[in-house]
Amino acid sequence: MQSPQVKLYKDRNLQIVFGVTLMAVLGVSSITPAFPRIVEELNISRTDVGMLITAFTLPGVFLSPFIGILADRFGRKRILLPSLFLFALAGMACALNKDFDTLIALRAVQGIGAAGLGALSLTILADLYLGSRRAEAMGLNASVLSIGTASYPLIGGALATLAWNYPFFLPLAAIPIGIFALFGLHYPEPRSAEGLREYLGSAWGYMKNIRAIGAFMGGFVIFIILYGSVLTYLSLYLGLSFGAPPFIIGLILSSMSITTGIVSSQLGRMIKSVSITNLAKLGFVAHMP
Repeated sequence: MQSPQVKLYKDRNLQIVFGVTLMAVLGVSSITPAFPRIVEELNISRTDVGMLITAFTLPGVFLSPFIGILADRFGRKRILLPSLFLFALAGMACALNKDFDTLIALRAVQGIGAAGLGALSLTILADLYLGSRRAEAMGLNASVLSIGTASYPLIGGALATLAWNYPFFLPLAAIPIGIFALFGLHYPEPRSAEGLREYLGSAWGYMKNIRAIGAFMGGFVIFIILYGSVLTYLSLYLGLSFGAPPFIIGLILSSMSITTGIVSSQLGRMIKSVSITNLAKLGFVAHMP
C-alpha cells in the first residue's frame, strides 16, 4: 500500500495501471478511422470490415469470467503480463498481414489478450487502495481512459493516412508497459479458492436482480450503438460517402470522445438535480436520430 503522504499520481504501481488502461481501450478506436482504406486496399465489403471489431471484442464476452477466476487463483500479474504481450504481438502480426481471413483470426487472438486488461486494471486498483485513496485512484484512471479514447481515433486516423495498416502497430506499446509491470508492479496479491461453479453461481445470483438485468441490457444496447453505429458505420459513411480522409474521420470520432469525457466529468453535479435513472433515459434519447 502507498503511504497517504505520497502524491497518488507519483505511485509507480498506479502509473503502470494507467498504461494498462490505455492499452485496454486501444484495440478498437485506433483502427476504425482506417476502415474506408481497409475496404479499398483489401477489396472487401463494408459489411465484412465490421468483423474486425466483432472478432476482437467477442473473446472478452466469453473469457472475462474465466480471467477473473485465473487472476484470483494465480495472481493478477501472472495473467496481466501474458495478456499484454499477446495483445502487442498479435497486433503487430495484424499490421504485417494482408489476407483478410487471416487478419480476422489474428484480431480474435489479439482480443484474447485484450479481454482482461480493463477488468484487471480496475481490480488491481481495488487491491492497492482503500477508502478515499481508492476513489481518487479510480478518478485518475478514468481521466487517463478518457484521454485515450479521445486521442486514439486522431492518432489512428493520422497513421492510416500514411498506410492502412499503420494503426495496427500501435499495440506494440503494450510491450514496454508489460516490461515495466514485470519489474515495477509490486503489491501483495490476494488469492481465492473459489472455483468456477461457485464463481458462476455468485454471478447468477446477481443476475436474478431485476436492476442488474436492466443494467446489463442497457450496457448491451450501448455496446451495439458504440461499436456498430458509431465506430464502424460512421467511419465507413464518412470515408466512402463523403470522401473524408482517415485523419478527418479520426478527428470527428475524437471530438465525440471529448464531449463524452466532459459530460462524464460533470456527472457528480448532474445527479444532484437529476436521478441516475433519468440521466440514463436522457442518454438513450440523445442517441436517437
